[in-house]
Amino acid sequence: MDLTVDVISDAICPWCYIGKRRLEKAIAAFDDQHGVHVHWHPFQLNPTMPKEGISRKEYRTRKFGSWERSLELDAQVIAVGEFEGIHFDLDKTEKTPNTVDAHRLIWLADQHGCQDTVVESLFLAYFAEGRDIGNHQTLIDVTAEAGLDRQATEAMLSSDDAVDVIANGTEVSRRHHVDGVPFFIINHAITLSGARAPEIFLEAFKQATS
Repeated sequence: MDLTVDVISDAICPWCYIGKRRLEKAIAAFDDQHGVHVHWHPFQLNPTMPKEGISRKEYRTRKFGSWERSLELDAQVIAVGEFEGIHFDLDKTEKTPNTVDAHRLIWLADQHGCQDTVVESLFLAYFAEGRDIGNHQTLIDVTAEAGLDRQATEAMLSSDDAVDVIANGTEVSRRHHVDGVPFFIINHAITLSGARAPEIFLEAFKQATS
């Protein structure tokens, strides 16, 4: 019996990146009798974000009350990330982007069989390289590097294709009462909220296949 893991996530959520790495550790440690199929679904942390995004410093100061508090939270994320093998270089990240187009391309990547690689590449581009993943040319370059067909990406970004992806993701979140990410749904039944430890994922895998 194979396992499905549906992940509700945003491309600019650091804990979603950490949760991805912990999920991968659990999958690697799981027995080889079961395949594990991971599917990514959109969640917008900032649904009212302007199309062009805004300064990360401005956004984080507004969200957390002060830039000093934001830096404290960044330090926590950086420390946890290092433990998980992720190098967050948040000093490079100048802008908090609108993620609608990133989510559209994550959906497109699923149709082309490279969704997980594209998700990883978007996380890496934003959190380690400071690239603006709300910018169309950046999105085209990052997803092409991850194996997504460049022409298909360009065609999508120049059209309104898959604009319903966000609404569909919102419906999935509503159905499972999701109010924060990352959120994991295992075999459409067992849910886990937050970037849980690999051992928690493993326990859920065993429960789902017992």
